[in-house]
Amino acid sequence: MSLRPFLRDSDLPDADSLPCMLAWVTPDGTVLHANRGFREQMGVVDESASLPSLLSADSGVALTTQLAARRDFRLSVRMPLPGHQRHREAWLDLQVTWLEAQGCYVCVLHDVSDSRRAEISSRSRAEQFQLLADNVPVLISYYEAQSFRCLYANKLYAQTFGFDEHSVIGRTFAEIVGDAAAEVIQPYVDYVLREHKPAAYERELRTPEGKRHWLEVNLIPHLATDGTLLAAFVLVTDITKHRLAEQSVRESEERLGKFMQASVEGILFHKNGYLTDANEPLCELVGYPLEEILGRHVFDFLPADQMAKVSAVMEALGETAYESVILHRDGRRIPVEFIVRTIERHGERLRMSIVRDIRDRHAAQEHIRRLAHNDSLTGLPNRLSLMEHLGHMIAAARRDDSQVALLFIDLDHFKRVNDSLGHLVGDTLLQTIARRITESLRGTDVVARFGGDEFIVLLPRTLQRMDVEEVAHKLLARIEVPVNADGRLISVTPSIGISMFPHDGETADDLIKHADTAMYLAKSRGRANYQFFTPAMASSAYDALVLESQMSQALARGEFVLHFQPQVRARDGVLVGAEALIRWNHPERGLLMPDTFIPLAEQQRLMLPIGQWVLREAMRRVRRWHEEGLCVPVAVNLSTVQFQTSGFTALIEQMLAEEGVAGELLELELTERMLMDDLPEVKRKLSELKALGIRISVDDFGTGYSSLAHLKELPIDKMKIDRSFVLGLPTDNDSAAIARAIVQMARGLGLVVIAEGVETDAQRTFLARLDCDELQGMLVGEPLAAPDFAHWVTAQA
Repeated sequence: MSLRPFLRDSDLPDADSLPCMLAWVTPDGTVLHANRGFREQMGVVDESASLPSLLSADSGVALTTQLAARRDFRLSVRMPLPGHQRHREAWLDLQVTWLEAQGCYVCVLHDVSDSRRAEISSRSRAEQFQLLADNVPVLISYYEAQSFRCLYANKLYAQTFGFDEHSVIGRTFAEIVGDAAAEVIQPYVDYVLREHKPAAYERELRTPEGKRHWLEVNLIPHLATDGTLLAAFVLVTDITKHRLAEQSVRESEERLGKFMQASVEGILFHKNGYLTDANEPLCELVGYPLEEILGRHVFDFLPADQMAKVSAVMEALGETAYESVILHRDGRRIPVEFIVRTIERHGERLRMSIVRDIRDRHAAQEHIRRLAHNDSLTGLPNRLSLMEHLGHMIAAARRDDSQVALLFIDLDHFKRVNDSLGHLVGDTLLQTIARRITESLRGTDVVARFGGDEFIVLLPRTLQRMDVEEVAHKLLARIEVPVNADGRLISVTPSIGISMFPHDGETADDLIKHADTAMYLAKSRGRANYQFFTPAMASSAYDALVLESQMSQALARGEFVLHFQPQVRARDGVLVGAEALIRWNHPERGLLMPDTFIPLAEQQRLMLPIGQWVLREAMRRVRRWHEEGLCVPVAVNLSTVQFQTSGFTALIEQMLAEEGVAGELLELELTERMLMDDLPEVKRKLSELKALGIRISVDDFGTGYSSLAHLKELPIDKMKIDRSFVLGLPTDNDSAAIARAIVQMARGLGLVVIAEGVETDAQRTFLARLDCDELQGMLVGEPLAAPDFAHWVTAQA
């Protein structure tokens, strides 16, 4: 998150390069500093803007309230977007850390608009299902298998038993239907629990007014992938009208005929399988007029795979209900539910079937299934479905002693498409790439959308590595072909990481993790390529993880130490100061140089506490040397996060007072980039530091972006020539010209010049001729532990 305070900043990453939004904010919401990602995505030009004012009204109030508490918190907020953008607002997740010593917050902001919109879309689809469930003429509920408590009920189900959709939740079925009814129902419940199969039954209810109602109940088990019974769906259909119709049939043929014509469901009569009558809805369902139906066998309207089931029901002569399929005249398969009864008509015993079109029911069930297992944008299997597929493939590979290849595909720079052309174009691109990947694979292969712009391809029964390479080459070539999106030709490239079962992992999680690691290696090697996982990758990642964990405790354990490198006057070699350089006295790996752990410290946001420790430790060493008779000023590198922290100068003043050190014995080194941000604020802080007697040095001068006009306005004491320019002296003409120009410019500004990285007598002689004031480097002296530095100073006297 910050620049390394103890190394050359030309080698260091910068907060602007991080992929997230960062901002340092006061308790009143004022933005002290922000990285490029924050400024660009929040549309902020002036860093003194109020963060709450950038948000929607309610989010601004919520953030203001949290900020006033001065403690760490996380908050989800909304931000209005300009009117021309496709979406009217964005969602942000804020992770906010209170920096007590600096009196401000550091805020990490992530744009989670996509996931929130997906959540809203999912909720909308759920509401649509709820609307459908509440308006179908079926009582629907869902009971948990162990407790028999209701987890869901549609409006009709709840109202039928005297509840509403909310009060019915959590009640047992005995509490809902009554103990007497529960005793009748219990055998069917036991059957579902024991056999894990659907059960159907009918029961009769009487209303308070004494009216009879018949309900047909279907218990449908909901099984986990391992066969465990999780719950059961209860579908209750009021079949009172059918029962009454049967009574009417027995009483009057005329009444039966009227019922048949009035029913919205198909009704047919047959004797020994040959149709004797049917109503209009049944004719419409199969696409034939009545005259073409009569006398034909029911099997003429069934597909071959359903004949055995229907024949068994016909032979049993029972009264039952079951699902089957009929054929429309045009060959379409129509899922139906048959409710079969035996009746007397014209003195004959006939079989009557109510034929219920259940396409809507199946569509609703399929919709629920797809929501759970498929990505809504691309239609590909989602992460849940992927894990199921991968689990099955691994099990099959173990049985067959074969291999499974997992390809982790990440689209390079895809965020630029969304940022520049909008999410609609980005969605079109993702859909096209999903189709291309699918078309490049075998029918037995599986491609899933893992999330965002990430896809995973599974290749079962892989024989050789060269087969996987062939697929990877094909995918690289196919994906990078430009896509025409709204008249624009867009091209993205993939980076692919590959892991193999069983060599690279025995579990699905290990295979995905290792392929992800290999994918990042592909990105580091120029993108648009593929890399196979190797154990060395895992070892490197593990070592970094261990080091991060150990570093978080290093401060508390006192494992960091300072070494000091002498700085001398060029003309006579007299000691003029020292630069403090951090080292980590690792308990297992020995003394570690900063380039081993500072980048990790920046990632872990430990630079601020480490930087504060260096300042205080340097002051304590200066005081001890002064007490021992050594008056040696010490230079300390500042990190960006330290310098930009609110109350930084007050903290320095407090440290000097607590440690009993005069400001004249402290020199602070800042990079050119740090001086370029917010000139008035930088000038104010430097003036406050100068008032304390502290000297200010521009570190690694010549590698940044500062201008002469800029430097003239700042109270600077010293310029430091970067070692990259000193290295080529005196033979490299360009380096010599740059060093000469820096010295001359410093002279014009009245500044002291020091050259770092001096390693040869020729370099020292050349710099002395240029009238460079001070020198630092291995020729003068290497960085030394504090006691060794004191001995070195004594030896030079």
